[in-house]
Amino acid sequence: MPESVQRALAAFRRALDRRLLTALEVCARCGICAGSCHVFASSGELQDTPTARGEAVRRLYRRQYDPLGRIFPWWVRAGDATEEDLDALADAAFATCTLCQRCAMNCPLGVDTALIMKAARAMLTAAGKAPEMLVQLADAAVARGENVEVFRDVYREIVADLEQQVRDQLGDPTLSIPLERHGADILYVALSGAHTILPAAIIFHAAGADWTLSAFEASNYGVFLGDPEKAKAIARRIVDEATRLGVRQVVLTECGHAYAALRWEAPSWFGGEFPFRVRSIVEVLAEYIQEGRLELDPSANPQPVTYHDSCNLARKGGLLEEPRIVLRAAVQDFREMAPNRAEAFCCGGGGGLVAVPEYEEKRLRAGRKKAEQIRAAGVPLVATSCENCFLQIRDLSTHYGLGVEVIGLMELVARALLRTRAKSQPVAVAA
Repeated sequence: MPESVQRALAAFRRALDRRLLTALEVCARCGICAGSCHVFASSGELQDTPTARGEAVRRLYRRQYDPLGRIFPWWVRAGDATEEDLDALADAAFATCTLCQRCAMNCPLGVDTALIMKAARAMLTAAGKAPEMLVQLADAAVARGENVEVFRDVYREIVADLEQQVRDQLGDPTLSIPLERHGADILYVALSGAHTILPAAIIFHAAGADWTLSAFEASNYGVFLGDPEKAKAIARRIVDEATRLGVRQVVLTECGHAYAALRWEAPSWFGGEFPFRVRSIVEVLAEYIQEGRLELDPSANPQPVTYHDSCNLARKGGLLEEPRIVLRAAVQDFREMAPNRAEAFCCGGGGGLVAVPEYEEKRLRAGRKKAEQIRAAGVPLVATSCENCFLQIRDLSTHYGLGVEVIGLMELVARALLRTRAKSQPVAVAA
């Protein structure tokens, strides 16, 4: 047996817990899940059904763990793992499954095919068959955590420049972007780039929030690899930082997988609940609006807007009404996309696909169902609260000729805040 196959099977053994065992054993092969999968809905090909993806792993599982599979493999469609099997599995697990769990929600038996695909990703990562880009991004995040002092001074300069930029924009010298300040209420974790820092700074300043900026980015590519050790190492940077600074809550920027990883998965990696809350900025925006801490002028956003529910925030995270509270306060004309909330179709860019260049063609094809939804909504502006969704929908607009602009919730809120601020400024009267 090749060494890569041995490593893959060892990784599978480590992943095989009761939840995974249940997902592998209880599938009735009824095929109901097929209609819930955006990939199958876009391609119509049998291998793109959740059942077919799951069977690729069950075949290897039965050969190793099923008594009949060990003795009479042909009887239960079991087979020994080969390099060719792993290559085929890589396409199923990384290129055609975004781990969105819409199939699990619509399965009458609750079979979690996404969990099976995460185990497959763990196998493939151990075998050296994961997409190189995802491996590089995860390794870079781990390296930043191990060498934070090398990055901190440069990042401090970048933040100072951004602080001056937003002060000039608002004409307010009191606005600040504090970095790693001890004792703050909120540790805000952004992504790489000013687009998740500047709107947040405006919003926190307007709300009078006690906040500080993290030295790290929110994304966790170890999760996409199915590599719990790398995922934990990446999450540890934020957990240790939050603990060291003594913050009361960690607020993650508009990033679906970052929220799902730190809110729902990370506590099990670290053996228990954290001494701080983990929240999405979407929750915080809704809270500020309901508490009257943000004066928004929706005339800043007059165009009709629809909303794409991030799988990680909505279906997996339960943040269904919070984005709608934000939109109804920040825009003049909000229109729902159908289906929505927990039943929303995945955009096709999740699970790390949007970061992998070699999967672009498959990613855009898998997004056809979402493109049809957007076209049917008939609006020029699509809001979302996830970076991967933002990038995917922007690409879908170009690929399918949708002609829509994509925007984040924070940007819409910041626009509405700035419009209110502009109206409140005294107008100079000519002598």
